[in-house]
Amino acid sequence: MNIHSEKILILDFGSQTTQLIARRIREQKVYCEIHPFHTDLAKIKELKASGLILSGGPRSVYDEGAPKCDPGVFELGIPVLGICYGAQLMVQEMGGKVEKASKREFGKSVLDITFTDGLFSGLGSTSGECQVWMSHGDRIEQLPKEFIVSATSEHSPYAAIRHQSKALVGVQFHPEVAHTLIGTDILRNFLFKICNCSPTWTMGSFIDTTVEAIQQKVGSDQVICALSGGVDSAVTAALIHRAIGDQLTCIYVNNGLMRTGETATLLKFFAETTHLKVIDVDAVDYFLDELQGVIDPEIKRKKIGYGFIKIFEEEAKKLGNVKYLAQGTLYPDVIESVALDGGTVIKSHHNVGGLPEIMKLDLIEPLRELFKDEVRLLGLELGLPEEAVFRQPFPGPGLGIRIMGEVSRERLDILRQADVIVLEEMKRSGWYRKVWQSFAVLLPIQTVGVMGDERTYENVIALRCVDSLDAMTADWSKLPYELIGRISNRIINEVHGVNRVVFDVSSKPPSTIEWE
Repeated sequence: MNIHSEKILILDFGSQTTQLIARRIREQKVYCEIHPFHTDLAKIKELKASGLILSGGPRSVYDEGAPKCDPGVFELGIPVLGICYGAQLMVQEMGGKVEKASKREFGKSVLDITFTDGLFSGLGSTSGECQVWMSHGDRIEQLPKEFIVSATSEHSPYAAIRHQSKALVGVQFHPEVAHTLIGTDILRNFLFKICNCSPTWTMGSFIDTTVEAIQQKVGSDQVICALSGGVDSAVTAALIHRAIGDQLTCIYVNNGLMRTGETATLLKFFAETTHLKVIDVDAVDYFLDELQGVIDPEIKRKKIGYGFIKIFEEEAKKLGNVKYLAQGTLYPDVIESVALDGGTVIKSHHNVGGLPEIMKLDLIEPLRELFKDEVRLLGLELGLPEEAVFRQPFPGPGLGIRIMGEVSRERLDILRQADVIVLEEMKRSGWYRKVWQSFAVLLPIQTVGVMGDERTYENVIALRCVDSLDAMTADWSKLPYELIGRISNRIINEVHGVNRVVFDVSSKPPSTIEWE
């Protein structure tokens, strides 16, 4: 069901910043969607977009097999903005020429604006001193008929172009990145002056339209939702509960692999504030028995995933006639599940692994159009407590994949104690909300230490803190030495069985955020 009357479509040609374009547009309170570059023209027409953006990409437009969209997009009568590769493709498809540049442009460049209207409306005073971010080895050498230049740079005579009679514009630089200082102004001009959009897409409007859509779809039927304690499932439950009330039942499975007090605040909130029906299943013994002797991380994940399926299915059967399963699928999950240019799918998204296929339930995924930061805003709008909304991402298998080697009650106890200290110090120092994730990992080794003039041979804790926007890439967080030292000192002194703490300085790629 299309519930957005006004939208911008982004055709993705493989740029690493395509999702950033979407974020920048949504920050202007305009809804947008990302679709593969090869999306059928009929589908594009059906979506009735207010405007179209062609993203950048790693290829050259003149390469054999280079990704191309249907050239009919330039004849739809809607505004089109080409960014970098997208601009070059527009030029090539409409009769211009793109060639390998004698001098490539990568990084900061100065833009000289020669046309202070359209994309550059209101930016005339900055002409000749606008910093933009270039990233290209090709450049436009000849414009198609009826196209003229709007801005130049030292090595790009056609750094920005426009059609004289149609709403077709292109830029050789990337307006979506922070290094392009006028990037937000350019995107705003495209949205509001060229596409004539209105800034009406807010979390409040999203709630209204989504609640109505859920009510129409569900009718009088029953819905179940897996409540994990994470922000995605919490917001999903709150949103669906607002739509259908007691027709929703949530199932929380305590697998014994959660942090200390992980979901207590959330469960209390749902029970006391929203009166949401929650079935609390104690399955600690089952999961720990299943994980006994298991070391391989993939086997761990599969055993934990299967356990959730088994228990969830059993509880659903007890409820009787259930027709729908609610999941907290997010927009990056959807995007990553689409292979571009015949390539490999990044990952198949799943929240309650395998449940839809096994249980034969229809899915409700009310968050599948949202990014993580938007889900947090939605949670606040729905009245969820900040400690639940701004909780850092936590893996589905829980602490089971933060314990290297066998999972046992003793090792879980050690990790939980260390993890509490990490979170306490991160929050006390103000760094908890500055990083994407911060957590402790229990390593499968022991090292020699000295405590009270006696030799020790005990466990090692790794401290993992990363900065990221969406977990697709990540860099290790540059925490103050004093903070790292305080965390280390507390863990070694307060957690019995640990005599060493190390700090992980690996980025993703080549490493992953989680250790398993």
